[in-house]
Amino acid sequence: MRQTLDLHLLGAVASQSNPFPMRLLRRIPLLLVEAACGDGVVSSSNEMQELWPLGEVDQKGTRFPCCIVWTPLPVVSWLAPYIGHVGIAREDGTVMDFAGSNFVSVDDLAYGSAARYLQLDRRKCCFPANLAAHVCARSYEHSEAGTAISWDDALQSGARRFEHKCYNLFTCNSHSFVASCLNRLAYGGSVGWNVLNLAALVWLRGRWLGKMAVVRSLLPFAAVACVGVLMAGWSFLISMAAFSSLLLGWFVLGVYCFKGLVC
Repeated sequence: MRQTLDLHLLGAVASQSNPFPMRLLRRIPLLLVEAACGDGVVSSSNEMQELWPLGEVDQKGTRFPCCIVWTPLPVVSWLAPYIGHVGIAREDGTVMDFAGSNFVSVDDLAYGSAARYLQLDRRKCCFPANLAAHVCARSYEHSEAGTAISWDDALQSGARRFEHKCYNLFTCNSHSFVASCLNRLAYGGSVGWNVLNLAALVWLRGRWLGKMAVVRSLLPFAAVACVGVLMAGWSFLISMAAFSSLLLGWFVLGVYCFKGLVC
């Protein structure tokens, strides 16, 4: 009570001599609130959050800190090499992937070791401690998609959700799980990640894990194409192109035209 009276008296004196001190005194309550609440609550920037250094990517294919990893699918990738199985790694490099119905695998990537990887920048994520601490432009949509206070928290939340989902290559697959995690992170300021733009991101910006990874991913497709041309002629390549077009068209319809069909 005494402090309040003192502030009023100082304000009265300041207003008679110079209006500038009065404006400064009006700022005192706000400064006190900011000091009491702490930087982590009042600040809306990820710069205040400590992000410890990540380990190096293991080129042998075992640890991928904050990376999206890709591996070819048997049979399907032989006909459409751009289609594969993806997972996302925690900060310690352990890979998590939606490997089957009601099952998120940890440190055991389904369908073999990774062939491609893309390391993501945690500074492009949004880790809001509360509704006022969003750094992304789509705070409302981010809250609806689900938020996280750290990278690993987003992955754990996504895993808990997909542990109650049925796996289906055409409607709910490994890309759906990784896209859900990216939406919880609001990576790149976006909460519109889906199976299509995720696949494009991995293929356009991802890196191969050595020459053998390229061979393992593309050689079966080349072998099938050569054998098919020898046995059925060039019409086989037309059939493969039609298969790829139908598959791509399905996901375009499921993601953009009939929303909810592909999760």
